[in-house]
Amino acid sequence: MTAGTTVRLTVGQAVVRFLGAQRSERDGTEHRLFAGCSGIFGHGNVAGIGQALLEAELLETERPEAKRPEAEWRPPERRGDGTGLRYYQARNEQAMVHTAAGFARMRNRLSTWACTSSIGPGATNMVTGAALATINRLPVLLLPADVFATRPASPVLQELEYPGALDVSVNDAFRPVSVFFDRIWRPEQLPSALLAATRVLTDPAQTGAVTLALPQDVQAEAWDWPAELFAERVWHIPRPVPETVALIRAVQLIRAASRPLIVAGGGVIYSEAWDELRFLAEAAGIPVAETQAGKGSLPYDHPLALGAIGSTGTAAANQMARQADVVIGIGTRYSDFTTASRTAFGHPKVRFVNINVAAPDAVKLAGCPVVADAKVALRDLERALGSWSTSDAYRAEARQLAAAWDDAVGRSYALGHQPLPAASEVIGAVNEAAEPTDVVVCAAGSMPGDLQKLWRTRDPKGYHVEYGYSCMGYEIAGGLGAKLADPDREVFVMVGDGSYLMMAAELVTAVQEHIKLIVVLVDNHGFASIGALSETVGAQRFGTSYRYRDPASGRLDGDVLPVDLAANAQSLGVRVLRAATIAEFRDALAEARRWTGGPVLVHIETDPTVRSPDSQAWWDVPVAEVSGLDSTRRARAEYEAAKTAQRPYLAPPESL
Repeated sequence: MTAGTTVRLTVGQAVVRFLGAQRSERDGTEHRLFAGCSGIFGHGNVAGIGQALLEAELLETERPEAKRPEAEWRPPERRGDGTGLRYYQARNEQAMVHTAAGFARMRNRLSTWACTSSIGPGATNMVTGAALATINRLPVLLLPADVFATRPASPVLQELEYPGALDVSVNDAFRPVSVFFDRIWRPEQLPSALLAATRVLTDPAQTGAVTLALPQDVQAEAWDWPAELFAERVWHIPRPVPETVALIRAVQLIRAASRPLIVAGGGVIYSEAWDELRFLAEAAGIPVAETQAGKGSLPYDHPLALGAIGSTGTAAANQMARQADVVIGIGTRYSDFTTASRTAFGHPKVRFVNINVAAPDAVKLAGCPVVADAKVALRDLERALGSWSTSDAYRAEARQLAAAWDDAVGRSYALGHQPLPAASEVIGAVNEAAEPTDVVVCAAGSMPGDLQKLWRTRDPKGYHVEYGYSCMGYEIAGGLGAKLADPDREVFVMVGDGSYLMMAAELVTAVQEHIKLIVVLVDNHGFASIGALSETVGAQRFGTSYRYRDPASGRLDGDVLPVDLAANAQSLGVRVLRAATIAEFRDALAEARRWTGGPVLVHIETDPTVRSPDSQAWWDVPVAEVSGLDSTRRARAEYEAAKTAQRPYLAPPESL
């Protein structure tokens, strides 16, 4: 194109065209940065982004029979044909952000989606999804409509009248949950905002939800844009190298250790550093525990794989953690669950070496920070350690503990519990039905903890549990994103009845697009996770069962509600298979694998009172300090005893 050429487009059309021309690149491989756009249209975005997506879908980019003038130049792809910014019709604004997040996670943050909404409730429905994306460090672009910039008839429908400032709208709620926020009051502000937003989305240390609020009149306003704005632009995803001094300090700490432990987090997966992790672990004899986001960093049956760590971890990992003198955290942000509320690491002089692309995470727990990409840092660390290794006895101890835990997992898979199966038996059946490269998706309730303990992961992308925000309703929408990101993998969505009731509408999108999901609906007639937690704090499962209100007691302790969630799914166009026993469930899973007609749901009831094997770890959930209930007083005494083990994990002064 000729320098100085302009293209006259609306703001909405300019946004869509810009997004379609962006690429990401890492290690020499390019990816389409924005692989799709979800949206629900209403006043505010229907005439802007909505019209632009329609136009991009209908009009060819180049016609062989007629040349377009330069002023009508378009990027060299067709929209809507699978290579451009394809539009997907969503059913819930929060869910479409979850789909974008699931897609981005499956693509290791190298590609994502944009999400557009109308003004008002359509926009604020996306706030929860924005929080989830930012907490999990997943790039998503949000394009909510906003109030009129020109204020011709304020207040308009759904406008918040904030008396202290006329430039405040409900979209300001996105500010604390977005890593970048801007409101485009004038068309000429758009180029700088788009470039800044894309820079943040492609920054592995800073990424999360990015929000560009688009006033509804501005979306439809035309402007003469520099044609260069729409040229293909490639954003390099860096791999920062470790500082030499930081690497030397880390090596010194590890060499001085006798019982080192690696905690592999999501950064190992996003960096695609699983081979480097395995090489280091094998060469140095360091066992590996995993966080929720890092599960799959090593195959479950690797001799040095201890499985999950922390409150929802394995007894093997937590036993090794209690005696570890140096903990090497790789790509983890050390969440409360991962550290068992600061009780997991019991060695009196435990030290931390933290390899992380994000500096705030690298300095947590007063650790020795190595601010770098995991793949690069692990290579350098292995070379620097040379022939150093832990003892043969230490390696053998890790193998023995891991084998003992795997035996416990096998027993939990085959309990034969009657009359209803246990959740662990359902997990075992799904795990055995899944191929090594298949994906399990979950988010909230008791299942994420059970899955982290019990799921035998064999592939780095085979485990997809959202536990940064643990958001009920993520499961189906996130599973949809995972499947769209990698259609060749079978995706098993594990969802409880509580989460299903929160957000099942994206099943309709899966039906519409003929997208195969295997949804396993585990029905226990309530909130099983909170029910179990309620018991530990002496609250007797209050408010956690789906039951009628009993006229005699006045409480929600009557008969079970006659809710048929399988029938609900069938009414949405999903094929439904019902199972009453584990044997029937296994048959249904086999049939679901053979099914090719879109989403299929397998329904099974379970007993919520059967717990999975104990992780031998604690989680800090406060208990009422005074109570008239014996159950609460007993729980408080146990809580106070457990709390004495909490530690701040501060490095000793002589090592600073």
